[in-house]
Amino acid sequence: MENVKFDRGGVREQLPPRRIQKASSIEELLSTCPKNQIIADNLIRAWSKINNPKYEKIVCSISGGSDSDVMLDILWRCDKDNKVDYVWFDTGLEYQATKEHLKYLEKRYGIKILTHKARKPIPICCKEYGQPFISKHVSEMMSRLIRHNFSWEDRTFDVLYKEFPACKVALLWWTNSNISDQFNIRRNKFLKEFIIQNPPTFTISNKCCYYAKKKVSHDLINENDYGLSIIGVRRAEGGTRSVAYKSCFDEDGTCDNYRPLFWYKDSDKREYVKAYAIENSKCYTEYGLTRTGCAGCPFSRDFEKELEIIKEFEPKLFKAANNIFGDSYEYTRKYWEFRRKKEEENR
Repeated sequence: MENVKFDRGGVREQLPPRRIQKASSIEELLSTCPKNQIIADNLIRAWSKINNPKYEKIVCSISGGSDSDVMLDILWRCDKDNKVDYVWFDTGLEYQATKEHLKYLEKRYGIKILTHKARKPIPICCKEYGQPFISKHVSEMMSRLIRHNFSWEDRTFDVLYKEFPACKVALLWWTNSNISDQFNIRRNKFLKEFIIQNPPTFTISNKCCYYAKKKVSHDLINENDYGLSIIGVRRAEGGTRSVAYKSCFDEDGTCDNYRPLFWYKDSDKREYVKAYAIENSKCYTEYGLTRTGCAGCPFSRDFEKELEIIKEFEPKLFKAANNIFGDSYEYTRKYWEFRRKKEEENR
């Protein structure tokens, strides 16, 4: 990248960013666009959404991740009247490299990224409600069962429902009674067998996601009368968020939602990054992470690798993550080992 150099010891340094110019028209914007139909269509759509007089106030959630970097560049180029407010949600468990990168983005684009603190930081949420385990959905279902003092037995839905009538959704998950396996426990191989043999000894919950980001975003939108909310979800990235949406845009009674990167494949993203000289944070360029977000989150399938990286580059954060998620890490490790042995037995 043109704003990166290396000193004599081969250490990467980030130069002051070169300010870029906004386009004054959609024609000017497209004149510098790479020959990629997805990117071109995306820019046209983004220009139309952002400059729609219907939206007097627009808010965009910036994370400091690689998808977010592309999204910010698109929005800044399209926002000819500077209508977009950029916000960042501080969860209480963030990389120092991400915080440094946000300052770089402010200088590159001449913007202010407003920091909003979590309603309850992740350490407090995990202490009050429980630790995340495997995924948001698994954590939610287990949390509901734990609250009802569930005995983790392999009985039928009808039998369990009589005993726990206020826990229907979680019981459907536990007994694999949903039509779609996406909402059944067997989606995670041998998880049910593992839990029956190894009932959790700590509280499990996905509330940290809600109080650290989701609630903060909802309150921000409601308190400021935003007409359009923009986030960097890509369908190709997978995960719960990507499958929750069917398109890049949906209307809401109070605030519409726009996802500029929704149709971007990995190849489109790489082409955009190259064409517009996007510079990612040190989390990617030096640490070697493939994702950012809440540091050391147990929802990540590669949390072990992530922990190794955090230990090397941000040791204080490594200590904090282990203090917060320690029980979940150990339980997850036991599950993966249990699953590995079961798969070997079934070969």
